[in-house]
Amino acid sequence: MAWIRSKKKEIPGGLWLKCPACGEMIFKKDLEARQKVCPKCEYHHTLFGLERVAATLDEGTAVEMAPDLETVDRLQFTDKVPYPEKLKSTMAKTKRKEAMWIGTGQIKGRDVAFGTLDFSFLGGSMGWVVGEKVAIITEHARANRLPLILAAASGGARMHEGAISLMQMAKDCAALAKLDSDGGLYISILADPTTGGVTASWATQADVVLAEPGALIGFAGPRVIKTTLMQDLPEGFQRAEFLLGKGQLDSIVHRHKMRDTLDMLMSYCLQGDGFKTE
Repeated sequence: MAWIRSKKKEIPGGLWLKCPACGEMIFKKDLEARQKVCPKCEYHHTLFGLERVAATLDEGTAVEMAPDLETVDRLQFTDKVPYPEKLKSTMAKTKRKEAMWIGTGQIKGRDVAFGTLDFSFLGGSMGWVVGEKVAIITEHARANRLPLILAAASGGARMHEGAISLMQMAKDCAALAKLDSDGGLYISILADPTTGGVTASWATQADVVLAEPGALIGFAGPRVIKTTLMQDLPEGFQRAEFLLGKGQLDSIVHRHKMRDTLDMLMSYCLQGDGFKTE
């Protein structure tokens, strides 16, 4: 009796991901259940904006602020496509209006002001809206005596906005200086990658600077530096572990332990009124 060939069933795409660190094939839902940490090698895959919110704040407590701020193309910038078209297509893809989420919520029952960059939105680059949102949430933390926690994953200042994007560095650092002078606590979380003007401003101006394992952190990228210096760079250059050894970070924290670490730091650093102890 001849075998009858049945029609081959098609497997839906997007169900499996390959870990870039160890090459392991991972079921996407299993990876998401582990906050996108590889079950084999512990590689920390990128958490996008709302994923970071869900992983950090207590369930059901997040309240977004300034969600409708949108960028204005003041320079009429055109690369391969005009800047407004790039923004429009990115908004459609990410279902977000900009690269920064800010708002309030709780961590282990403690009220916090929180913000996070979304690397899927133009590489988490900082333009006017991102800079303004950092300033808004910083001022909110100061006015309401809340600890401030910001998470960064960025390619740096947004070239499409020229000097306007660079101005955000000074503006945000000034807002953070006011928070600090009033006794406010600011904790920064650096994810992979954190580079450029974000690194050179608010991402590293915190009371406590934390990083995820293996995160690339620096100003210019390692390839640019290597080409400029025309020499080989140290092994692990600009990775979180390298920077920790140089005193540029306070600690490297596994994603699964981040909430507990933030809770511990706030319990240790804060008085009853929500600002730092003397």
